[in-house]
Amino acid sequence: MLKLPKGLIAGMLSMLCGCSSAPIHYHTLVPSQPEQRASTNIRVERVRLPPQVDRSQIVVRQGDSGLVILETEWWGANLVDEFQSALQDQLGGPTGGDALALLRVDVQRFDSVPGRYALVDATWRLKRGGGQADLTCRTVIQTAAENSVESLVRAHQANLRKLVGAIAQVASSSGQVACLSLAS
Repeated sequence: MLKLPKGLIAGMLSMLCGCSSAPIHYHTLVPSQPEQRASTNIRVERVRLPPQVDRSQIVVRQGDSGLVILETEWWGANLVDEFQSALQDQLGGPTGGDALALLRVDVQRFDSVPGRYALVDATWRLKRGGGQADLTCRTVIQTAAENSVESLVRAHQANLRKLVGAIAQVASSSGQVACLSLAS
């Protein structure tokens, strides 16, 4: 039987223990208890996000110009996929047949500022059928957040809920409507 020196065994054990890493926490923009909403018959065609935040890891602002990638705090998917899934989930999606309207969302800002707020600044275009004019709107939503990742995620979930409310209100109105900008 091969005998290893005690020093080698101790060194190997310390290396194995020293190589452990912090666990990764996963988060989603899809709330566990979505609001019950009638289907809007809108299909989310496309979502675009700033490349600085469109990644699996959560990115937060630090100071006036810094960004920090949180290596142990991840979205369940790339942020653009999380955003699109949450949006479609809350809009209800088309029920049978084709969608009556198509939605494109271009997010200019998706800011997460620990201890302050979560902000979504999005321009969205609703392409409605039936001869109705397409609508292009801009919605800016800011929700207060505490100094934790969970609080930032809940604030972004609230922002998406408010964005869906604005889209649904515009989609259900006939004729000219004013686009909504929300802040809280």
